[in-house]
Amino acid sequence: MLLRFRTANVRSLRDEQELSFIASDSEPGAAVRELKLGGDRSAGVFPLVGIFGANASGKSNVLAALADMRTAVLNSYARWASFESIPRKPFGLDHKSETEPSFFEADLVLDGIRWTYGFELGTDRVEAEWLHSYPRGHRQVWLDRDASRPEVYEWPGARVKDRVQLARRTRPNALLLSTAGTDNHPQLSPLFHWFRRNLWLINPEDERTERESFTTRELSGIRARRINELLQVADLGITGAEVVSEGKDRVAVKLTHRSAAGDVAFDWRHESYGTRSWYALLGPLLLALDEGAVLLVDELDASLHPRFAAEVIRLFHDTDANSKGAQLIFTSHDPSVLTTPSGGRLLEPGQVWLTEKDDDGATELYSLTAASPGEGEDLMKSYLAGAFGAVPDLLEGQIARRLLAATGRQREKDRGHGAELG
Repeated sequence: MLLRFRTANVRSLRDEQELSFIASDSEPGAAVRELKLGGDRSAGVFPLVGIFGANASGKSNVLAALADMRTAVLNSYARWASFESIPRKPFGLDHKSETEPSFFEADLVLDGIRWTYGFELGTDRVEAEWLHSYPRGHRQVWLDRDASRPEVYEWPGARVKDRVQLARRTRPNALLLSTAGTDNHPQLSPLFHWFRRNLWLINPEDERTERESFTTRELSGIRARRINELLQVADLGITGAEVVSEGKDRVAVKLTHRSAAGDVAFDWRHESYGTRSWYALLGPLLLALDEGAVLLVDELDASLHPRFAAEVIRLFHDTDANSKGAQLIFTSHDPSVLTTPSGGRLLEPGQVWLTEKDDDGATELYSLTAASPGEGEDLMKSYLAGAFGAVPDLLEGQIARRLLAATGRQREKDRGHGAELG
């Protein structure tokens, strides 16, 4: 389970930003899950958080930074050997950031024990890497790597086995955890595999056909019944899904639709974009629920009716449907998912995170709790009114006025050009 994520100098996130699943003591208990942390300690943790903000405010970059951390853990040992520099994306709007390291850190719980793992990536080497464990509630330092020291690796407590060999096999541009996971290290592999099984990123366009194919394959497995049920309950007029062969080792799906003459199967290319988006989400969604994984969904509301997005949120809140403790981080433009049709709250303030860009183009990420909304305040109305920030700085009718002004200037320019020619 993910507790917190911190990052700096990654994409539009110049200064250190933090995203947290930990609920404050004052948060209502309905959405909070109590998590044992060892040493008779516990914490209230949310099963999901949503990130809201204006276009180009950096919402997607928060998810991308999480995915960047995962990619570095999984690939730095095996795939970065031939790279002249480390493949990273520092803040791009000032030259100073290009020479500064990119920072990543995650607090997570694995088999009932809290871990803190992080690293800093420079231009051509790993500048720092650290690993802390809290088996009894108190910090144990397992790894302290600092490329600026004569002795790069320090192992306080000598807790890690095969330390010399791990250090020898880890290149300057690779993470030691990546080396350990690739080598199936008995102590560190579970943490490596946590990253492999979590932080799956879904966005509206990238790899959508692969997700469709994955859902289609799942129709022949243990999730078939639930996929069919979620297709039907979505009120798309769908009565079922059928996998058909398209030649050697190729299959496709046809969805059957209700009609006056009975069920009719449509060719996949005739399905609406919204139907295909919902279908492509189902396979990864159910896998995450079954595995207790952390799923990242960019633009949850893209091509989906707000009620679809609300039902996804309810799935992760439901302790029966989400019995393995899966978590969801999503971005959205649609504040209607903040409230229920009856006026209640679908998300608590601690689950709502907002993004804004400062004058330098750097993203600031902050929790709605920082705005101290009232206990009975309508979060959607207040958000749209700009009470919490993170909305476009746009006046009503401004686009039309700017367009008319630009058109007028162009006409004057064209008349002046015609007079010169005359």
